[in-house]
Amino acid sequence: MKNLLKAILFAASLSGCASYRKLPLPTTPAFPQRLEVDASSLHFPGLSSHRFDPSDGLDMTEVAMLAVSNNPALKLARDDAGIAGAQAFAAGLLPDPGFGYSPQIPQNALPGENFTAFDLGLNYDFGALMTRSLRVAAAKADRRKADLSLLWQEWQVVGESRLLFARIRAREKETGILKMRRELLAQRQRREESVPGDLTSAVVTMDANALQAMDRQIEESARLALKDRGALDALLGLSPEARLDLVGEPEIPDPDGAEIARRIVALSRFRPDLRALEAGYEAQDFRLRKAILAQFPAIGVGLIRSGDNTGIHYNGFSLNLSLPIFNGNRGNVAIEQATRKRLHDEYQARLNAASAEVRQILADRKLLDGELSGLDANLARLSRLSSAAEEAYREGNLDLAAYSAIREAELSGKSERNAVRESILEERIALLTLVGGQNRESK
Repeated sequence: MKNLLKAILFAASLSGCASYRKLPLPTTPAFPQRLEVDASSLHFPGLSSHRFDPSDGLDMTEVAMLAVSNNPALKLARDDAGIAGAQAFAAGLLPDPGFGYSPQIPQNALPGENFTAFDLGLNYDFGALMTRSLRVAAAKADRRKADLSLLWQEWQVVGESRLLFARIRAREKETGILKMRRELLAQRQRREESVPGDLTSAVVTMDANALQAMDRQIEESARLALKDRGALDALLGLSPEARLDLVGEPEIPDPDGAEIARRIVALSRFRPDLRALEAGYEAQDFRLRKAILAQFPAIGVGLIRSGDNTGIHYNGFSLNLSLPIFNGNRGNVAIEQATRKRLHDEYQARLNAASAEVRQILADRKLLDGELSGLDANLARLSRLSSAAEEAYREGNLDLAAYSAIREAELSGKSERNAVRESILEERIALLTLVGGQNRESK
């Protein structure tokens, strides 16, 4: 008996146990002190091949690289993927056997006439083995779902970083145009203030009001740019006091129409969110099959050794069998079936929405492209007029009021074109995000 107990304790000691390590929570905010990115760790072809060097400013690609590396939400998503991996590992472990020992020490016994009775048992739940393969398959599918959800979130972060970069650069350009328009108004006001007369005074008042309105527009444009910079800092996991030097133009190539059409048809094969839902549906299907299999009687088998107080020992075995009379796991089967139905409907709804979003952007893009073409033609005409007016104004053949009106029309046209151009860039970024224009390399 003692040898058997020693053997069991020795076997248990060989299994190994995890040790506890304290992980205290931080007490102060912590932000990166240096902008660093390991490009080789990025699985986007367009990002991993780009050189990251913040010393000369950050272009759109470098901002996207920093976002993928340092976004706080992505760090949590990677933790979730790690949890899913641990759950898959746990699901693959075999159930441990059970051991029981129950001594019955006699009371008021005569010396040498009674022995300590005992019951010793070793049992194993074979029912857990019957469903192990389904548990493992479900956990592996959940792990794929977590990895694909992380990938889809990375797509979204790349797209959001590009969008904020484009907006900030557009705001800066618009602010520059507004300042030029303000200088025109101020110049005209100074000229008119030097000319006496009631009519001139009224015009000066109107120009002063226009200057105030222009100042408000400049302040609003600067405020929106500051708001977008704050959103970009948060997306990159940087301190609110960070002052990023953004350089370069937000150039996004126009996606190929044939390639977009091909990807619309094949959205379910490469969109990470759809593939994640598919993996989740697969995991739920395994759980349903496990619940159905669990309707059958659970079997537990054990070996028994016992002894009575007369010193006689017995060997035997135990067999435990559940009787599915009242419950039969029917409730769990119904729950798993309803859950699978919901996941099925969710996948269909997401697939429909994905296709509709892409087609809506394509329709909007046609309208914006046509609007931009008209603005380009009109702006080219206004630029020619403005150049001619500037030359005539320098030569004294055109007064300031006429020149400033023509110049104002040109600057207004540039503002309008800047706004439409920003909308087109945003549409392109959204389209590339939805159809995988910055796909992560396949695993």
